[in-house]
Amino acid sequence: MSLRYWRPVPPPLPEELEGSVSDEDPDWFARELAIAAHPPWWVWRFLLTTVSPAVSLFGRVQVTGGVPAELRDGPLILAANHIGDYDTFTVAAALHRLGVVPRFLATGGIMRAPVAGPMLERAGGIRVDRGTDVAAHAMRVVLVALEHGGQVLVYPEGRVGLTADGWPERGRTGLARLALQTRVPVLPVSQWGAHEVLQYANDWGKLRTALSAAWRQPALRVHVGPPVPLDDLDAGRVGDAHRARTRIMAAITRGLVPLRAGEPTDRIAFSDPTRPVRAAAMFPGGRVPDDVPGAGPPRPAADTLRR
Repeated sequence: MSLRYWRPVPPPLPEELEGSVSDEDPDWFARELAIAAHPPWWVWRFLLTTVSPAVSLFGRVQVTGGVPAELRDGPLILAANHIGDYDTFTVAAALHRLGVVPRFLATGGIMRAPVAGPMLERAGGIRVDRGTDVAAHAMRVVLVALEHGGQVLVYPEGRVGLTADGWPERGRTGLARLALQTRVPVLPVSQWGAHEVLQYANDWGKLRTALSAAWRQPALRVHVGPPVPLDDLDAGRVGDAHRARTRIMAAITRGLVPLRAGEPTDRIAFSDPTRPVRAAAMFPGGRVPDDVPGAGPPRPAADTLRR
């Protein structure tokens, strides 16, 4: 068989999920449901343990905050700001250090790539084909993953942030609705610095910035905050999805404030001329109103890890 069509053998689809798949569904849907219903692949755990330290080749990984011990073995929704193509690697390495084995949502283009796509799928990656008639399949896979104790990383902005000041965009309500429907804890993940490793444009500039980062060793900062308070909100009540979205984005923004200490708040210090600027931050300058429920900005922590 050509390497182009190779893929790892998926686990069997549990009997109780067989009725969830129809002939009209794409061929990958049954595979992803089966993978979501099983514990993380041993190869993925092995890669997180052995390969994730290589993330530090391109910067100094610094992790603050943590995941409460009582939540590490159960389902989690991890909501992160999205600042560049390298931040997935940085966040995966950081979460692994904190005892989390994350499953990622990934675009259909990446999942269709030879070798890398099948590997990502088998590792628990969840395909998102936005703007298509199968886009809703991703939510069904996420629900199965959470029902079976999965820990799913979601970018509520839905794309790399395109604000001029670098603060998170307003985000979508899909994550908020998911959290209210499942009542799974939502942990905000704030991160900064990974945008310096890979240029936004998909060209030789990525190689140039990667080599530059390997030499400069920028700080790759990740902070995991406490669960976002959503207990007083209800999935069926009008307006509560928007309130939940506001609290989630506020928690991410608050966690980002100390990570950007000493840098401008009105612009991104690291210049990337290929990155388009066409969006507005939900909380410009990182200023979150005090009346938005949630913890305040975290203090610089003593448990920062440098590797």
